[in-house]
Amino acid sequence: MSKKKIATFWLGGCSGCHMSLLDIDERILEVAKLAEIVKSPIVDGKELPEVDVSLVEGAVCNQEHAEEIRAIRAKSRILVAFGDCAVTANVPSMRNRFTKEEALERAYRGVESDDGRGRMPAVEIAPLIDRVAPLHEHVKVDYYIPGCPPSADLIFYVVAELLNDRVPVLGQGTQLKYG
Repeated sequence: MSKKKIATFWLGGCSGCHMSLLDIDERILEVAKLAEIVKSPIVDGKELPEVDVSLVEGAVCNQEHAEEIRAIRAKSRILVAFGDCAVTANVPSMRNRFTKEEALERAYRGVESDDGRGRMPAVEIAPLIDRVAPLHEHVKVDYYIPGCPPSADLIFYVVAELLNDRVPVLGQGTQLKYG
């Protein structure tokens, strides 16, 4: 029997969920027995292959994220919203109180800069979308792992259950599955 394939992704967020993923410590060996991690910010996978499980951290904040989440969904048998930014848009959604133009103006021109000129960076910035959104507003999400960040124990539990073809259940019969 071939191993399953798992991938993790980081959209608009702080990487705290991936730090919690690393906190599963030696239990990563149990995950490695069940699946190959084929793409992640913590491994060197460059291609976006077909995968059994994708954990996606972060909110959809710009056009690049919107395109990426659609591509991830198309290649994933199971897509998991990983952490509160992916589940609710959390802290990144604070930008929703302002227009994208106001946010860019404040971030780049309305603050002191190293050169004192307050100008847009020379590199291209991915075009912002009008409203920061959780993953489920862009694609179908199969499961949600709440938390900011989720605990290592919860992450390991959900990943192990999914890789063993079981539905993760949190106490009192509450499933992590919606929709």
